[in-house]
Amino acid sequence: MGTPMIKSAQFVISNSDVRKCPQDNRPEYAFIGRSNVGKSSLINMLTDKKRLAMTSATPGKTLLINHFLINDEWYLVDLPGYGYAKRSKSQSEKLQQIISGYVLGREQMTCLFVLIDCRHEPQKIDLEFIEWLGENGIPFSIIFTKADKLTRTALANNIAAYKKRLLEEWEELPPIFITSAESKTGREELLQYINEINSTL
Repeated sequence: MGTPMIKSAQFVISNSDVRKCPQDNRPEYAFIGRSNVGKSSLINMLTDKKRLAMTSATPGKTLLINHFLINDEWYLVDLPGYGYAKRSKSQSEKLQQIISGYVLGREQMTCLFVLIDCRHEPQKIDLEFIEWLGENGIPFSIIFTKADKLTRTALANNIAAYKKRLLEEWEELPPIFITSAESKTGREELLQYINEINSTL
């Protein structure tokens, strides 16, 4: 099977209130991760549009839920990054409200992709976020980003270590994808996965 085509990708709306998200019932695939994990680059690589998601010079600047309509069929949702240290307390709380409001309250969210930088060992903030998803029964997958920054052996070792750490808490692992925005690694697998889910809805 060839890669599912993205024929059109258009920005629809940005907002900080889940109630203002699009009111149709198209499935939504949301992307979230720590600041600087490479989310915008991944979204641009997936959609094959260089500037669809703006990569911000200041990590963690986006405080909005961004909806992009793909092929008139489904939404790709760019959620704010979490865990940027330089935020004020009130800003951090607002961010948590936006994220939890969407993740817990959005019925159209079909899958949440949690982005993790493959170069680092398991970070407390990511593990806590994943645990929170589990406690709330949220369907999610993990995307390791920046795979081109490591040798094949280092990449395999890091991902094996991550899986081992997750299996200390989880009985089974969620779907895991390995990506690189630079080399387009993982694009086909991710789009295929989304396509398969869409075909069952």
